[in-house]
Amino acid sequence: MIAMLGSAYPWIKAAHIIFVIFWMAGMFMLPRYLVYHQEALEKTGAGSAEAQLWVERENKLRKMILTPSMILVWLLGLTLAANLGLFSGTPGLGWLHAKLFLVIVLSGYHGWAIGYAKKLAAGKPTLAGRQLRMLNELPAILVTLIVVLVIVRPF
Repeated sequence: MIAMLGSAYPWIKAAHIIFVIFWMAGMFMLPRYLVYHQEALEKTGAGSAEAQLWVERENKLRKMILTPSMILVWLLGLTLAANLGLFSGTPGLGWLHAKLFLVIVLSGYHGWAIGYAKKLAAGKPTLAGRQLRMLNELPAILVTLIVVLVIVRPF
């Protein structure tokens, strides 16, 4: 399966990068929305118009950007990984294994954020505002490590 993409490779790679950008834009926005949503709950309560606006915003972000982008990132990324020989046992892909691990962690964070948005929609926050703000930084840390692994390929 190595080099199976031929001349399509740069197009698949470009699409992968484009959808990574979309996904990460959403992953930077959603945690911030969660903070604002939680603050609205604390000020006005779960049934307030402001809290409902945050529910709508979070749902639109999830349905229009986050989830479709993540799915395409995974499909295109696994195609690129197969092209590099990930599934053929090609040596020297330790960086790619580490990258995939971090993308799995980022995908898990995506799922957690969607789940927390649903808790907030039900009026049941479980984190303090400070904890939520600290968790906002996780996507930035993960994407920084992923970019370093892809560009530097340290192992």
